[in-house]
Amino acid sequence: MNLVDMNIVDRRLKSIAEEMGIVLMKTSYSTIFNEGRDFTCGVADESCELLASADFQPAQVGGMPLVVSSIIKEIPLSEMDEGDVMIHNDPFRGGMHTPEHTLIKPVFFEGEFFGFSVAIGHIAEVGGMVPGGFPGEATEVYQEGLRVPPVKIQARGKDVEPVWKIMLANHRTPRQNHGDIRALISAVNRGESRILELIKEYGPERYREICTDLKDYAERRMRAEITSIPDGVYSFEDFMEDDGVTDQAYKIAVDVYVSQDKIVADFSRTDNQSLGPINAVLSVAWSATYNAILHLTDPQIPRNSGAFRPIKIVAPPGKLVNADFPAAEVGGNTETHIRICHTVVGALAQAIPERAFAPDGGTHSNFLFGATDERTGNYAVCYDFTGAGWGGRPVADGHNATNCINGNSRMNPVEVFETRFPWRFESLGLIPGSGGDGEYRGGLGVNKVLTCLSDDMEVSFMSDRQKIAPWGIGGGGEGQNGSVLIRRKSTPDFVTACEDSNKTSASKFNRIGFRKGDQISISSPGGGGYGDPQERSSEQRAKDRDEGWV
Repeated sequence: MNLVDMNIVDRRLKSIAEEMGIVLMKTSYSTIFNEGRDFTCGVADESCELLASADFQPAQVGGMPLVVSSIIKEIPLSEMDEGDVMIHNDPFRGGMHTPEHTLIKPVFFEGEFFGFSVAIGHIAEVGGMVPGGFPGEATEVYQEGLRVPPVKIQARGKDVEPVWKIMLANHRTPRQNHGDIRALISAVNRGESRILELIKEYGPERYREICTDLKDYAERRMRAEITSIPDGVYSFEDFMEDDGVTDQAYKIAVDVYVSQDKIVADFSRTDNQSLGPINAVLSVAWSATYNAILHLTDPQIPRNSGAFRPIKIVAPPGKLVNADFPAAEVGGNTETHIRICHTVVGALAQAIPERAFAPDGGTHSNFLFGATDERTGNYAVCYDFTGAGWGGRPVADGHNATNCINGNSRMNPVEVFETRFPWRFESLGLIPGSGGDGEYRGGLGVNKVLTCLSDDMEVSFMSDRQKIAPWGIGGGGEGQNGSVLIRRKSTPDFVTACEDSNKTSASKFNRIGFRKGDQISISSPGGGGYGDPQERSSEQRAKDRDEGWV
């Protein structure tokens, strides 16, 4: 094994994935890509194993090998040609949740197959019962949008027109979606061309050897990290506060077994799947567990399938973390992923508190709407999220107003949002005191108040952490809960969706009508605190007051 070549190729592969993401961001139509960056790009080998990914969406990284291998089961390599591009978004065929579309392009060098260029992106409008594809009250996957099984969207470089027609006919914003899917295709095309350059530079045999060494090296590094964790069984549980359809809380429980250089995360004690759309599928349970452990181990370990080999996940079918078809599941990879991830962190914090961290706000405060924009006459749909406070850490406070642990996305700039959509921002700012107290306090959540500028606006919402607060570690305090409130033009007060529209859940609901002058107030939760608040220095307390954070 040549460490120099291996490290160079590792960096080159990651750079390829980063360049793919830049192409996607710069050529896309929707704000979820070009502002929010809700996508990830990667390189897979012939065995469908991940070789490298870029630092975009962590939620999509750990599940990428399962998505790619699922596509190959239905479209075998013998049926693939140079120039083919496959598309897939079915969560019950290895996908993650309905909005996320995976595109893969096989890479052939001189007629020989070498792997795949992969891009996964959250398409902002996928049909279904609500604009924006996040129905907070869905009870089956059929209500959540168009599911596309593994099919070719391009064959030998040419569009497969029937596939395009079926997809775009089932989306409310066909022009926007057409542009976003073209951007995803551009990304995998760029990945293919750069991978071919790398193979040509090193030669086919040497390239394969280096990629094999790279995965084996990541495995050894991860095993060494796990060896430093004391052997034992570490258990933890947390809850999703409701499922949008019932007022029942759902438990996520994990028993983490650490034995020498291996980890098994067993979710058997988790509650059964829900009636509403907070269910996760198996790829989400995988990805969330990997996400947690990658956060607790050396960040220099190459993030490829080799690093995942020492980690096993037990997620029995029919559980909230591995729901059976046809369960509603759109919130699984956005909301439930976060809770799975922090539950694993909470378990391992008992063994390695010096590496652990308190949970973040635990929700993306998913704000969905659709309306005709009277300024343009066009129908506009948006999927918008709000940053939350991150949890305190052993060495520092949590970050303010940051996308949660399963995302690496950015909030829409006010100017872009007001230009693209019929809403006006009245205020946007941090929420003082929303982070949990501690030696290192949790980060602050965000409040934004918007006024509707359309008379036919349809609003849906999906969030959590409005009842059950983010917990602290080592004596740290809880973060403040979030909220979403509605004020009608004719009334003086903000109220919950339950009070305004007789909804079951204040955090998950569908299709509430808004008219001009109506307002919505969205507050994201703060992060939990880390350590005894008595240990926080007087200098830090003074800075908190000076900055207006408490």
